[in-house]
Amino acid sequence: MKPATGEGADKPINTGNEAPNPSNQSKVAVNIPSKPVIRIRPTKSWVSLDLRDLWAYRELLYFLTWRDVKVRYKQTVLGAAWAIVQPLFITLIFTVVFGRLVGLPSDGLPYLLFAYSGLLVWTFFANAVSNSANSLVADSRLISKIYFPRMIIPGAAVGAMLVDLAVASLVLVGLMLFYGVELAWGILMLPVLVALTTLLALGMGMWLAALNVKYQDIRYALPFLIQLSIYVSPVIYPSSLLPERMQWIYTLNPLTGIIENLRAALFGLNFDWPALLVSVAITAGVLVYAAYTFRRMEQNFADIV
Repeated sequence: MKPATGEGADKPINTGNEAPNPSNQSKVAVNIPSKPVIRIRPTKSWVSLDLRDLWAYRELLYFLTWRDVKVRYKQTVLGAAWAIVQPLFITLIFTVVFGRLVGLPSDGLPYLLFAYSGLLVWTFFANAVSNSANSLVADSRLISKIYFPRMIIPGAAVGAMLVDLAVASLVLVGLMLFYGVELAWGILMLPVLVALTTLLALGMGMWLAALNVKYQDIRYALPFLIQLSIYVSPVIYPSSLLPERMQWIYTLNPLTGIIENLRAALFGLNFDWPALLVSVAITAGVLVYAAYTFRRMEQNFADIV
């Protein structure tokens, strides 16, 4: 047989029967960890958000949020103006049907202003919950390929809807100027109420997103439940329309305290502090329970989606 020539011809061939040379082994050895560097497993504690891990991936949250904003309005004529079309047209219909024909009260406010302020909050909440609930299934390829905190995905879906809320709020500002609404000190509560609505949407969306991965019934039942929520929230009618004995039941809907107090902050009305405290307590409970459920189910996301 012709001897080997060229590069590497003078290197001995290890047949497997020879003891490895330690000097050569140190040059080619690869340090492979005996245990996985990152292991996705359910938490053993009551709630472990792992905030340090979420903070480490904060840039990913920003890019996913901006991606959702761009994808939503890609190849559209009106672009971000669609964020105004939905609540504005529904408000006009409600004003004609419930404000003029039915004659529902509006706490002394013009019904157009009353309805739009409620629809502004409800539309943001409904779209944020709907998008975040379907976010894990929509990003199934991303979940199955790389590791990152999965809470970022529903969080980005909710964050993207804040852009729509900001755009739709421009119409509310125009309506307030048209009707000559004067701002009071209560306007300082507006960021708190927006943050509370965002946390409530995040908690609901995160919980439904985890369930949606495992149970496909969620995607069919969710649109119906979201549409139903508009009739059990003070969007079309004020909570004062209900009998006094039913008021405490009505406040168990966290959107009740949020929407009523948002109107108080915008239009100088009296704040309903007990209803707001109930909304804060329920939002905190929903957020904690959603985080617990999400973390417990997170280990199986990549295998199911």
